[in-house]
Amino acid sequence: MRRLSTADPTFPAEFAALLAQARETTEIVGEQVAAIIADVRARGDAALCDYTRRFDRVDVAPDRLRVTAAEIAAAKATVQPELLAALDLAATRIEAFHTAQMPRDLEMADAAGYRMGMRWMPLDAVGLYVPGGKAAYPSSVLMSALPARAAGVGRIAITVPAPDGVLNPLVLAAAERAGITEIYRIGGAQAIAALAYGTGTVPAVDRIVGPGNAFVAEAKRQVFGRVGIDGIAGPSEVVVVADAGSNPAHVAMDLLAQAEHDESAQSILVTTDAAFADAVAAAVEAALPTLPRAAIARKSWAEHGAIVIVTDWTEAAELVNRLAPEHLQIMIDEPEAFFARIRHAGAAFLGRDLPEAIGDYVAGPNHVLPTGRTSRFASGLSVFDFLKRTTWVAGDAAALAAVGPAAVRLAEAEGLDAHAKSIALRVALNDRAT
Repeated sequence: MRRLSTADPTFPAEFAALLAQARETTEIVGEQVAAIIADVRARGDAALCDYTRRFDRVDVAPDRLRVTAAEIAAAKATVQPELLAALDLAATRIEAFHTAQMPRDLEMADAAGYRMGMRWMPLDAVGLYVPGGKAAYPSSVLMSALPARAAGVGRIAITVPAPDGVLNPLVLAAAERAGITEIYRIGGAQAIAALAYGTGTVPAVDRIVGPGNAFVAEAKRQVFGRVGIDGIAGPSEVVVVADAGSNPAHVAMDLLAQAEHDESAQSILVTTDAAFADAVAAAVEAALPTLPRAAIARKSWAEHGAIVIVTDWTEAAELVNRLAPEHLQIMIDEPEAFFARIRHAGAAFLGRDLPEAIGDYVAGPNHVLPTGRTSRFASGLSVFDFLKRTTWVAGDAAALAAVGPAAVRLAEAEGLDAHAKSIALRVALNDRAT
């Protein structure tokens, strides 16, 4: 774990090194992924079955790639009622927040006589990739599927790997709660290829969202353009801004909540109080042995964790904006005032009693967020990821006469004579008619 202080003369170099630290996978899989995509395009379902047998150790025929309604119902029946109730509470809150995001169509008129506007429309079909390897995340099913449903997407398909033939029952229950019945037991780059190009069993979609391993990320990168994607997800991260009024044990567990995701996750504490920083560091060491995923969390904290001591909250806000974190917790007096200074963060959690983990499940806003400082230019998943917009213009001859000559001059200046004449011919005809 790095410990930095803005009072140290070496701080600029140390902070720059923290920003430059590479946490993304260095695994080079481009050629392998390209071969898998080409194979799925060429052989379709047969390739999907071969890769499922090879990577997930499951013999499956094309007519068994799709999970049946009976399997979904049977899986849901094994889930404890308390878990189903928690899933329903989360879904209800996520639905409400994303439904409220829906934009309105625009229409306006100008002095020339033109009417113009913008119409929002849902995508026809989207594919949701759900990891199914080291861990399964039913919460991510809700966070991906419910915004798509709120947007009005006509068809939503899920792909989820089933290693050794096992599908997580809570993932299937989450899909059922989200109203998704089109689920395929495939994963990896082959699932992305199937969603992008289609096979005999898996119809193609228009956009693919969801995190995955290096193969999934590279496959999404390679099919972009054929379909839309939500982005390339990297390791999770949190910045906790806290003062001595906060409970060190709470802050420590908030840091570890990110660290336990994987060894490449990053947790950073920013504070003005060195003694408080010491207390949090001690609380982290005390809490680590109590965690089932202690080995993962310890490696993450040791290799990527940091504590940054600042002189004041203005300085803290400047550093947070440079970090542009995926998650930002603000645990100080007047957190709203601090948040007003923040320009770059995927999601913010304001108050000492609002841990980021609540946002992973039941707060309502989406937990699919930009990582690796990409919140400088990207946003979390929302209904807008499942909508597209079309602009339109309506006008008559009088409107064309008012603005057409200017367009003719601009087209001629660009050397596009057909453009100019397509307008000028109409203006001339209109002039003769009057």
